Amino acid sequence: MCQLELIERERKAAERRLQAARFPAPKALAEFDFAARPSVNRPLILDLARGDYLTKRENVLLVGPSGTGKTHPATALAMAACAQGKRVRFWRVTELITTLREADQERHLLRMRQQLAQLDLLVLDELGYVPASKAGAELLFDVIGTAYERSSVILTTNLAFENWTEVLGNERLTGAALDRRTHRCHIVELTGESYRLQDAKRRRSSAS
Repeated sequence: MCQLELIERERKAAERRLQAARFPAPKALAEFDFAARPSVNRPLILDLARGDYLTKRENVLLVGPSGTGKTHPATALAMAACAQGKRVRFWRVTELITTLREADQERHLLRMRQQLAQLDLLVLDELGYVPASKAGAELLFDVIGTAYERSSVILTTNLAFENWTEVLGNERLTGAALDRRTHRCHIVELTGESYRLQDAKRRRSSAS
């Protein structure tokens, strides 16, 4: 009976961690098509799923054009971290910046920063799709700087490193952010045609 109770408690705790992470959709590594993305280092991804990088406070950077499936492995790795008992939060970068600015205006930014600092893993999705304002870029950098060597960050972006100034706007800020994110970092590159574009081509072909 005690063993069953412990199992049930862990199941409920795992459910709470998944809910707290706020993933947009569940993703599993078993569902990721490595054959369609041969540029992806499969052994590295499978090794990362074990979670050792979290203990070492290392980061994961997934880089590739829009539609190449960066969010899938990012989410799958983060869900694996939840299953390992880690505190995880998933944010789209634009949503995080908006929320940070609102928290700043409403004078509870410190509380939000403290909540983010308690995470074991922070997922920042879609850096590069919308340029940040000066204030937004500074708030984002503050989050990145606070996480440095204290927790792990998984970041997905469609931008090459030299183009990060398009989002952060300031070369000094960009350089500092890159220094922190690429130190002790596993970089995964995704290349190829967008899945959405491939799907659109298949639908047009079927209609013809």
